[in-house]
Amino acid sequence: MQKFTVLEGVAAPLRMINVDTDMIIPKQYLKTIKRTGLGKGLFAEKRYNDDGTENTDFVLNKPAYRNAKILVAGDNFGCGSSREHAPWALLDFGISCVISTSFGDIFYNNCFQNGVLPIKVSPDDLEKLFDDADRGANATLTVDLEKQEIRGPDGGVIKFDIDPHRKKTLLEGLDDIAVTMRKSSKIESFEAKAREMRPWV
Repeated sequence: MQKFTVLEGVAAPLRMINVDTDMIIPKQYLKTIKRTGLGKGLFAEKRYNDDGTENTDFVLNKPAYRNAKILVAGDNFGCGSSREHAPWALLDFGISCVISTSFGDIFYNNCFQNGVLPIKVSPDDLEKLFDDADRGANATLTVDLEKQEIRGPDGGVIKFDIDPHRKKTLLEGLDDIAVTMRKSSKIESFEAKAREMRPWV
C-alpha cells in the first residue's frame, strides 16, 4: 500500500448525499479481484450515457476535474453494500482522498485498508471546501495527514481529526496484513512453542 503523507491536487465537488457503493462502482464491475482497471467503472452510471458516450454534465467528465485527486462529497458517502471495489475504483481513477461530513462505516474502514484517506469535517467546513472545489483547476487543495489539516488555495486551513493508529498506518503505507507481518518473529516463536507443547496437533 502506498504511503499517504501530503496530497496536493484538484478537488472535484460531488454535491450529492447518500452516494452508495453501487453508485461508486456498479455491480457489473465486481467480477474481478484485481485492484487495477476499475477506474473506468467509477460512477459509471453517472459518467456514461446509455450508448456508452460520456455524460458531459457529470463532474468527473468536465475538463477541470478529469485529473482530480480529491473528492468533496455530500453526507453519508459510501453507504450501502459492502464492496472493497469502491475504494479500489477511486484509487485507480486517481482519487486518494474523500472529504465529507459522514461515511458509511464499512466503506470508511475499507478506505484505510487501501490507502484512501476519508476525512470527516463539519457541515460549515464542507461548504467552504465545496466553494474551493467549484473553482476547478484554478484552485487546488493540500491535504497534510501529519499535520491533520486541509489547506485551501487562499491560505485557509481546516483541521481534521483521525484515529492515531489509522493515521500511523496510512503514513507508513501499512494495511492490517502488513501490520501483522511486522510481528512475524513473535508469531513464529509462538507457533514453534505450540508445536513443542502439542506435537499431535
